[in-house]
Amino acid sequence: MNNINYKLYLVTDRKIIGERDFVWAIEQAILGGATLVQLREKDLSTLQFYNVAKDVKELTSKYNIPLIINDRLDIALAVDADGLHIGQDDMPLEIARKLLGEGKIIGLSTSTIEEAKLAQEQGADYIGVGAVFPTTTKNDADAVSLEQLKEIKETVKIPVVAIGGINEENYKLPMNCGIDGVAVISAILGKSNIKAAAEKFV
Repeated sequence: MNNINYKLYLVTDRKIIGERDFVWAIEQAILGGATLVQLREKDLSTLQFYNVAKDVKELTSKYNIPLIINDRLDIALAVDADGLHIGQDDMPLEIARKLLGEGKIIGLSTSTIEEAKLAQEQGADYIGVGAVFPTTTKNDADAVSLEQLKEIKETVKIPVVAIGGINEENYKLPMNCGIDGVAVISAILGKSNIKAAAEKFV
């Protein structure tokens, strides 16, 4: 999994996309330069999530962009997604790896050096670190300073992606910490011109 480009990591949110077509919105972000897509839809039934994931997988395969499913290992398996992203309170990473297989990407949310080290030891392919800025999309996210982010990046060898309140005004601050990418939701999907919003980051 060393050839994955984490630079502009798009995380989805149907509420932010609004009435616009969901798959179209993701395609616009990809056309603008998103390098990876995480499907994160907390309020869908299993059937709805499966149907959405199937459509998004078709799209990401067309553009050869990795698709990561948030939390739902069953959905990741069902649509043959490229990977899974889990949090500290989700299924243990070792079990997820056993079920998903060695050829897939597994990312883990972390907010401390201890969590980051453990994620690496347990075989995570990358870690998401945050929230680096205040965010409205994840109210329970622990705050991580830029100093802590830099320290985490210097401590682990696996890719580090910053998440939380990142937009076109502030993204250079975490990137200057030497990390591998930034995860963005509303600063791309919340804009009227999604493609142009992604291009700004690129």
